[in-house]
Amino acid sequence: MIIAPRDFRDEELFDTKEELEAAGNDVTISSTTTNIVTGMLGRTITPEITLDEVIVDDYDAIVFVGGSGSSIYFHNPKAHEIAKNAYLKGKVIGAICIAPSILANAGLLREKRATCYQSEGNNLKSKGAKYTGKSVEKDGKIITADGPNSARSFGREIAKLL
Repeated sequence: MIIAPRDFRDEELFDTKEELEAAGNDVTISSTTTNIVTGMLGRTITPEITLDEVIVDDYDAIVFVGGSGSSIYFHNPKAHEIAKNAYLKGKVIGAICIAPSILANAGLLREKRATCYQSEGNNLKSKGAKYTGKSVEKDGKIITADGPNSARSFGREIAKLL
C-alpha cells in the first residue's frame, strides 16, 4: 500500500489494510519516507519501505491510498512506473479517493471502468476512463473506489482478486 508522506486518508489506509489482513494477506506500507507519517484525521504509521524500494515482483497487489496528500503522486514518475509495471505483470492494482488519478495519469485507465472521489471524475474521463461514479468499481485487475466510506468494501474487493 502506497501512502502520501502526510495527509493520507486514515480510513482508506487502515480499514482497507484490516480487510486485506483479515483475508490472510500480508501488507507492506510504502511512502516517500520511512519516518512516521500522519493521516488527515491524525492517525500515524511508520512506512516500512520508500517508494524507491518498491519491487513490484515482490507483491501480488499495489494499492494507492487517497487523501489530499496523495496528489503528490499524480505526476510522480516513480509512482507511475510502479503502477505500469504492476499492470504489465498482471498484478492487482487498487486506488481509492483521488488516487485513481495516479492510474489515469499513468495511462492505465484508458477504456477501463473506474471511479474516484467526485473531484477527480473529469480527470479520469479526460484520460479515457469510463467514469462510473460507483462506490467501488472493478475492471479486470484494476479496482478503484470513491473515498473513505468505501474503504472496507474496496479492501474486500482487492482481497477477492488475491
